[in-house]
Amino acid sequence: MGMSAAKVINLPTMQEAKILAGKEELAEKKVEWVSVIETPVENFVRKNEFVLSTGIGCGHNEEILLEFVKEVYESGASILALATGRHIYDIPNSVVQFAEKKNFVVVELPWEVRFAEVIQNCMDCLNQNQQEELKRSEELQQQLLQLVLLGGDCSDIARFVQKEIGLPVLVADQKGKIKGKAKCSQELLDKWDKYFQKSFSEPSKSDDQQLHPLQKKVEEVVIENTRALKVKIQSSDTNQGWLIVFLSKEKKELKDFEINILEHAVTAAALAFLKDNAIEETEMRLKDDFIWSIANGEIPSKERMLSRGKMLGFNLSLPYVCVIGQLENLKELFKKTKKEFSSYVHWFESMIYYVEEEIVYAGEMVERRILTTVEQDQVVIFLEAEHEKSSQTVNQFLDLVERRLKKLLPGVMLSWGIGQDHDGVFVFHKSYEKAKVALDLGRRQKGAGYRVNYEDTKVNRLLQRLSEDTEVQEVTMTTITPLLAYDEKRQMDLIGTFSAYHRNNGNVSQTARQLNLHRQSLLYRLRKIESLTDLSLVDPDDVFLLDLSIKIWSMGMQPAAYETTYH
Repeated sequence: MGMSAAKVINLPTMQEAKILAGKEELAEKKVEWVSVIETPVENFVRKNEFVLSTGIGCGHNEEILLEFVKEVYESGASILALATGRHIYDIPNSVVQFAEKKNFVVVELPWEVRFAEVIQNCMDCLNQNQQEELKRSEELQQQLLQLVLLGGDCSDIARFVQKEIGLPVLVADQKGKIKGKAKCSQELLDKWDKYFQKSFSEPSKSDDQQLHPLQKKVEEVVIENTRALKVKIQSSDTNQGWLIVFLSKEKKELKDFEINILEHAVTAAALAFLKDNAIEETEMRLKDDFIWSIANGEIPSKERMLSRGKMLGFNLSLPYVCVIGQLENLKELFKKTKKEFSSYVHWFESMIYYVEEEIVYAGEMVERRILTTVEQDQVVIFLEAEHEKSSQTVNQFLDLVERRLKKLLPGVMLSWGIGQDHDGVFVFHKSYEKAKVALDLGRRQKGAGYRVNYEDTKVNRLLQRLSEDTEVQEVTMTTITPLLAYDEKRQMDLIGTFSAYHRNNGNVSQTARQLNLHRQSLLYRLRKIESLTDLSLVDPDDVFLLDLSIKIWSMGMQPAAYETTYH
């Protein structure tokens, strides 16, 4: 809303007005309000106001009148019209000189000109301008929304706004990624990237108290020495990103109508973001379902697998190796940051999104195609791996993933299971099953936080297969149950003692040092093991039986088997 000071001077009721100062500023000055003000001014005058005054209270005191004019000027008024003939007969030279020096428009009105008629003329003109701007604003809003509904994106929105306001425009998402731009040089794009990386999370320093009521949603910022306007793009109270307008030396601020265009533009951008998000979520869901299908062996036909994969942008004719990652301590990490999130589920969804982003980034860095999906706190990855360098590629990839995830989630613990090298092409289910076995055996044998390759689990796989045999279970539990019972009762860890003794090839002194025991204490434990199991630790067959039983038991058969055998 508003009109130029020149248009005000040309109003019918202003024909007898005499311009005393600021004539050259008439075209530039903007009038948005009109009021009658007398001394004292205080805070009754707004910016861009047309002020009418009779000068009452100033009398014939030139200093008081000059002070009054100064206060009106400092309040940001566009025009001051002084009525002469009653309280003021002549405008002093000191007032005119001050106004000329400040490029302040001061007008002399004859006493006979009624302020009410001047105000009515001004308000009629302002209202007409407002109606025209409102109509134009509604037309632009419809054009922007229609643009998005017809398939337009953020680049189309940026070009539309740039054409209307004549300044470079940029649209970025909440991660700072540019989604659309118009007339933005590479220098401006680089400045935005540096600004976002450095200060997007800092508290806003804008002062809403100094902004026009229509501009309170617009934040003025300095982006690497370039002034710009930043408007938040929101939908359902969620920040989707920002619309940025780079100001220039020629155009240092926007008009109210142009601010309205920005507000309409961010509404259209929010709609575009929602549309893009819906498409992206659908694509991700389809990709996740497909990856789980090939991992679980639900698509037996290679032709169908290739066809569906191609539709989703996957090249399945390459060799892949499956890697499964377990995020071990997410709930503990959540407790450290829960103040920033309403629930664990909310935090988890946010973190998993970034975890997938980091995995995709790592794949790009090692220049390998990847297929990845997440199920609860487990990440399934199919990584392109050449036969000759499969192991090297996988470890390089996981090193990068771990580095970036530990930076994203300080303190995170990761366990990895890797499918066998040289699995080949179209063996997704086979490689997935191997990675799952490697992860499970690794966590059982070593605990959390290790990286285990399927090729390195041969002994454990053999033991696991033995542990499934009923007769083997019976022999195993008959052998070690007395030790388990004694350990539970006396807290002596006889099983751990034997394992250390066997690892040290029966060397008593070395085992005692390793366990931090006196030699006699160790000998007492070894004799106790022999008496409880009725086995001799100098008989190779007995030692083999006891060692094999402990290893089979450690594969995870202890709960049920121990209960039935001992109790």
